[in-house]
Amino acid sequence: MRINSNCTISTIKDAATALREGNLVAFPTETVYGLGADAQNKDAVAKIYKAKGRPADHPLIVHLSAIEHIDKWARNIPDYAISLARAFWPGPMTLILPRTELAKNFITGGQDNVGIRIPSHTVALALLKEFESQGGLGVAAPSANRFGKLSPTTAEDVHSELFNYLKPKDLILNGGQSSIGVESTIINCTQDLPTILRPGAITEHIIKDTLGISIEIESKIQENKVRTSGLLESHYAPIAKVFIIGKPKAGDGLIAIDSFPTPPGVIRLADPTDSDEFARVLYKALRSADEKNLERVFVIPPTGNDIAVAINDRLRRCAFKG
Repeated sequence: MRINSNCTISTIKDAATALREGNLVAFPTETVYGLGADAQNKDAVAKIYKAKGRPADHPLIVHLSAIEHIDKWARNIPDYAISLARAFWPGPMTLILPRTELAKNFITGGQDNVGIRIPSHTVALALLKEFESQGGLGVAAPSANRFGKLSPTTAEDVHSELFNYLKPKDLILNGGQSSIGVESTIINCTQDLPTILRPGAITEHIIKDTLGISIEIESKIQENKVRTSGLLESHYAPIAKVFIIGKPKAGDGLIAIDSFPTPPGVIRLADPTDSDEFARVLYKALRSADEKNLERVFVIPPTGNDIAVAINDRLRRCAFKG
């Protein structure tokens, strides 16, 4: 397993060939890094589950290079889903759609729907296009981390997280730090009206303002019958205990907007200036808490209807004490 930091045309071609040969390729997206395999190759997909320690009933997201490829994987696509795709792809949005025969149970976790995404990162798109030019139809990819742990936002994070679980022929493509820093918005498009299952950078308000589509965030996960990534009550968690209420004491870590003062003896892990930067640095800051062997991290979440909604969602899950 090696990191390729110079993502040339030749490097991308080699990575696509590695996927076609049944190997894993970790690659950057604008949200977080993904761990990819040929979505048609059952044995290759099984390697993802093994490397991540991921339960077999947790479905994967199929990554494509262009909207015209959707109908290979999804059927009975509602008009509002087409509108969402045209407005926000390539970008940080995943649509859950009724599956075709191409989307096998080892991708969908045995469900009759499949998650589809077209990322906007230039390296991801180049890899997907080259993979398709070699005869591939889609790359299945969850985040490139151990199951339930912090998603990686750099190639170095992937390496440190999965070094002991990847094979010599597996690759990591280094495309720099992910520009968004939290996972994609997941939208259930299998019903009459769309529902946000996992909030992300494409927010409820952005969708309403752009398309005039009525959309809501699913708040009662236990009633949601669609299984998809990132919906467990405990998820995105570092080793350190995370608190979103209470006051830090000397020796604790702190993540907060830069205007929030650092109490004496508290270790400042990040001081973002706004919600966008907060999302971009959050996972890296939580990883640094583990590198510093901190036992507790206090996070003062941002407020608002923008990506702050996604940040608060992730923090509630990584602070879950269940």
